[in-house]
Amino acid sequence: MPAYNASSTIGSVLERIPPSLMKNLFQIIIVNDGSADDTGIVIEGLKETYKKIRILTHPKNKGYGAAQKTGFEEAVKEGADIGVLLHSDGQYAPEIMHTLLDPFEHGYDVVQGSRMLAGGAIKGGMPLYKYLGNKFLTFLENLAYGLNMAEYHSGYMLYSKRALENIPFEKLSNTFHFDGEMLLMAAKKKLRVKEIPIPTRYSTEKSHLNPFTYGIDVLKIIYRNWRGKYDF
Repeated sequence: MPAYNASSTIGSVLERIPPSLMKNLFQIIIVNDGSADDTGIVIEGLKETYKKIRILTHPKNKGYGAAQKTGFEEAVKEGADIGVLLHSDGQYAPEIMHTLLDPFEHGYDVVQGSRMLAGGAIKGGMPLYKYLGNKFLTFLENLAYGLNMAEYHSGYMLYSKRALENIPFEKLSNTFHFDGEMLLMAAKKKLRVKEIPIPTRYSTEKSHLNPFTYGIDVLKIIYRNWRGKYDF
C-alpha cells in the first residue's frame, strides 16, 4: 500500500478488507512516501489492530512508482507468492480482492482490475475528461505496443512471484504511470496477463495526480519504448 498524505482514508481501506482475506494475508506492507500529514502516526496506531502491518518509510516523497518499488522489493525479499497493490485512498475496492486473486490459480502472472471493462469507469463516476483521456492514451499505447488492453491506467494490480522476479521493476520510472510500465514489461517478458472488470468510485478526496503531467509521462514512455529503452 503506497501512502502519501493518506491519514484520513487508510484506516477505512483496511477495515474494508474481508476478514477471510485478512486472515490469509502474510503481510501488509505500507510505504509511507514522505507524507506531510499525520499518515505515519495513523499507521503506527493501526498496527495495534492489524498486527500484519509492516511500515517502510521514505523520509522524502519519492513518487508513486518509487513507493511501489520499495514495497515490491520487500515482498520479493519475503518470498511472497502474490503481491497486491492496494491504494490507500479507497478508490479501489478491497472487498473484491478475492476475485482478482482467482486467476492466479489458473496460471496467470499479472492481474489488472480494469475500470474500462463492463462500464465500471462511468458507473463509478469517472469524470468525462479522464474517461476520454484514458481511452485516447490506451489507444496510442495499444498501437505502439501491439497489444489489446482495455486500459493501462488502473492502479489495482496484482503480481505473481514469477512476475516480480522477472520484471526489472527497479529500472522503471517513479511516475504515476508505473503500472502501465509494468504491463508493458509483462508483455515483453511473455507473462500471462488477465484483465478483470472492477467497480470504482471517485470521492471528494484530493488526487495527487496531475492529468496533464500524467499524459506527458505516458507519451514519454511510448517514445522511450520506441527507442528500445525498455529492452532489458
